[in-house]
Amino acid sequence: MRQGFDNGRYIELQAEHIRQRIGQFGGKLYLEFGGKLFDDNHASRVLPGFEPDSKFRMLKSIADEVEVIIAINANHIEKNKARGDLGITYDEDVLRLVDLFSSNGFAVAAVVITQYAGQPAADVFRHRLEELGITAKLHYPIEGYPHDVDLIVSPEGYGKNEFVETTRPLVVVTAPGPGSGKLATCLSQLYHEHLRGVEAGYAKFETFPVWNLPLSHPVNIAYEAATADLDDANIIDPFHLEAYGKTAVNYNRDVEAFPVVRALMKKILGESPYQSPTDMGVNMVGFAITDDEACSDASRMEIVRRYFAGREQVRRTGMGDEQVDRLKRIMTKAGVDSDYSPARAAACAREQETGAPAGAMVMPDGSVVTGKTSDRLGCASSLLMNALKAVSGVDLEVEVISDDAIEPISRLKTHFLGSSNPRLHTDETLMALSITSAESEVAARVLSGLEQLRGCDAFFSVIISPTDEEVMRRLGINVCCEPKYERHTLYHR
Repeated sequence: MRQGFDNGRYIELQAEHIRQRIGQFGGKLYLEFGGKLFDDNHASRVLPGFEPDSKFRMLKSIADEVEVIIAINANHIEKNKARGDLGITYDEDVLRLVDLFSSNGFAVAAVVITQYAGQPAADVFRHRLEELGITAKLHYPIEGYPHDVDLIVSPEGYGKNEFVETTRPLVVVTAPGPGSGKLATCLSQLYHEHLRGVEAGYAKFETFPVWNLPLSHPVNIAYEAATADLDDANIIDPFHLEAYGKTAVNYNRDVEAFPVVRALMKKILGESPYQSPTDMGVNMVGFAITDDEACSDASRMEIVRRYFAGREQVRRTGMGDEQVDRLKRIMTKAGVDSDYSPARAAACAREQETGAPAGAMVMPDGSVVTGKTSDRLGCASSLLMNALKAVSGVDLEVEVISDDAIEPISRLKTHFLGSSNPRLHTDETLMALSITSAESEVAARVLSGLEQLRGCDAFFSVIISPTDEEVMRRLGINVCCEPKYERHTLYHR
C-alpha cells in the first residue's frame, strides 16, 4: 500500500520531544495520555505507515523512565460502563491495561479510582485490586469543580485525594476511556508533589487533531468524522493565535477548558507554563508525514467509511440519524461522497448481475476484485478468496479449497450446530484453506497472501455478519457495507 508516514521517525521524534518537556519542568512530568495506546487503528488508517501500537512502542523505547497510573471513574464502575470496541467493562479493561503494561516492562504505580463517593461497586473493585497486589488510591468529588479554583487547590480539594508515590521522571496517566478523570488525576498529583517540594509539570498527549496541519486538512476532518457522535469540532486555537500570532488547530473542548486548566496550574505552580492549549500538547505526528497526498486520500476514505458505519448503525438500531446527518456535512467539507471508493460501484454491480449479495475490494495496485455469493461460500468469504488469489498471482477461476475440506464444516454447521446456512463464513473459509494448504502448494501460496491485504478497502452490497466483519478487522481489511440486510426479516443475528 502507498505509505505516507514514517513510523520510525515518529517514534524517535516523539520520545525526544517528551524528554525535552520533562527537562522543562525540572525532571518530572505527568503526561495525560488520550486516545488509544495499544490499538490506534484510526491513526493507522488515516496515516498509512503508522502502526496501531506506535505510541506504545514510543513509550517502550523509554520504558526505564516511565511509570504508569491508570484512572477509572467510580461512577463508570457502578454503571458497568463498557468499551464498545472490546466488549468489556471499564474495570475489566483496567486489569487488561495493567497486564499489558506489566508484561512489557513498565512499572504500574497505581490505579486511581476517581469521583469516589462510597459506590459499592467501586469498593468491591478496590478490594479486588488490593487482593491482586495492585495499589489502589481514591480521589473524591470536589464541590464547584472545575471553576472554584481556590477550593480545588486547597487541603479541602486536591488535598483530600490520596497521593500516588512515583519515582520515575515520566508518569503516564491513562484510562479505559473518556471521562475517567485523567486531567484531574494529573493536577491532583502536581498539587501533592509541590507540597512535598518536588518540581513537576503537566502535558497532554493527543494524536488528533494534528495541531500543525491546516484546519481543513483531510486528516483533521477525518477526526471530526471519528468523533461525530460527540458533536464536537476542530477549531483554530485562539489562545495560540493571540500569544504567538501563529495558527494552530485544536479541539473545541480543550480550548473551552483551557482558561480553567491554566488557572489551576497557576494556583499550583505559581504561574502557568502554557499560553495556549496547543502549548500543553507534545504531539509530533505531523512532523512524520512523508506523503501528504497519500494521507489525504486515506483520510477521505476514512470519512466515507465513518459515514457508512453510521448508516449501518441506524439500520441496526434505529438510532443515530443526527450523527449520519453530521457525517454528510463532514463529507461535503472534505469534498467526497458515498461513491468515493470504486469498490462500492463494483460490489453493487456484481449484486445486480448475480441477484445475490456481493463484495468488492481495492487491491494494493489499485485494481478491484469482486466476490459473489455461491453454494459453498458467502460473499465475504468469496471476496476474501479472490483477493488472496489476486495478490498471490493465482487465477481467480482456480478452485483452491478442496471439497473434502469444505463439506465437513458445512455438515457440522447444518446437522449439529443448528445453522440453516451451509455456506462458510470467513473464519471457516480460512480454516478450510489452512487444512488444504497442508497438501496443496497453491493453497499454501494463497494463504501466504494474507498480510498483503492489510489496509485494503472492501465494500459489501449488504450488511455482512458480525463474524465476517470481525475477521476482516483482524486481518486489517477496512470494511463498508450498504445499509441493508440480505433477508427481509425483523431479527438478524
